[in-house]
Amino acid sequence: MSTYLVTGAGPVGATVAQQLADRGETVRLATRSGSGPEHERIHRIRLDVNDTTALARAVEGVTAVFHAIHGSKYQAAAWRAELPGAEQAVMDAAATVGAVVVFPESLYSYGPVTGEMTEATPSSASTGKLGVRAELIRARAAHTADTVSMVASDFYGPRVRAALAGKLMVPRLLAGKSVQTLGRLDQLHSFTYVPDLAAAMIAAADQVQAWNRVLHAPTGPALTQRDLVRTFAEVAGVDMPRILAVPSRLLRALGVVSGQAREAAETSYMTDRPFVMRSTVTEQLLGLRPTPLREGIAATIDYWRTSAATLDGLPVRT
Repeated sequence: MSTYLVTGAGPVGATVAQQLADRGETVRLATRSGSGPEHERIHRIRLDVNDTTALARAVEGVTAVFHAIHGSKYQAAAWRAELPGAEQAVMDAAATVGAVVVFPESLYSYGPVTGEMTEATPSSASTGKLGVRAELIRARAAHTADTVSMVASDFYGPRVRAALAGKLMVPRLLAGKSVQTLGRLDQLHSFTYVPDLAAAMIAAADQVQAWNRVLHAPTGPALTQRDLVRTFAEVAGVDMPRILAVPSRLLRALGVVSGQAREAAETSYMTDRPFVMRSTVTEQLLGLRPTPLREGIAATIDYWRTSAATLDGLPVRT
C-alpha cells in the first residue's frame, strides 16, 4: 500500500481518489473546502496549494500527486492568473519528495488541427485558453519533477456535470425533456469516460515508462452528438428527445456583448467539424482499453437516477 495526494474533488479528482481507495491505497484528498467522496481510506483535508508550507506537509511520504484542480472561471484570464502558479507549487513540492505529478489534460493545447489527434500531435496553440494549456504542458516538461499529462476529450460518466454530456443532456433526457448541446450534431466527436481517464492516470503513476510524456486516456470510437443522445435514450429506455443545438455563429455574435459566449465560441471548432482523438499508443503502453460505450452510459444513467438526480430538480424517470 502507498499514500497518494489528490488535489481537487471534481469529477476527475473524486474518481481518482475513489479508485485508489478501492484498491486499498491511502489517499489524501485536498480541496479548499475539505469536500470529496467518503471512504475509510480517503482522508479529506483543507488545502490551498498556493500555501507552500501546508502543501509541503501534504506531500510528505506520498508516491504520486494527482493534480486535478481547474480554473475558477471558464476564462483565459482566470486560467492564466491561477493555473501556472498552482502547478509550479505542486511540482516544486513533489520534486522535493521524489513524487511523480499526474495531470488530467484536455485537447485544447493542440488547437484546431486537421485530421485525428494522437499522442504525437504537437501542443502548438498560442492564444486564449488553448494557449494557456499549451504553456502548462511546456512548463511541466521543463520542470525537474517527473510529470505525466493525460489528455482526454469531452467527458461523460458519473459526477460529470459541466460537459456536453452533462447536466444539460442526461438528466433532461431522463426527465423526458429536450436536451441542449453546441454546434453541429452530425460531426464525429470523441468522448472520454471519466473512470477510464482516472484509471489511466493511476496506471501512468505506477509505471516509470509513462513518466514525462503526454499521453491519451483510453477513448472509444468517435460518434456524432446525435448518435450519443440516441444511445443514451436507448440504454435508458426512454424516447429520443428533441435536441436543441446552439449554432457557433450565434455564440460568436453573442460574444460581442457576452464574455461567456465569447469564451465558448473560442472552442466552437470542436463541435463544428470532426474532433477525433486516438489513444492507441497509451493503451498499448499501459495495457488498458476504453470502457464499452453502452456500459459507460449505463453507469452514467444510474448515477443520475440516484442521488445526483435531485441536484437539478428534474423528475428523472426510473
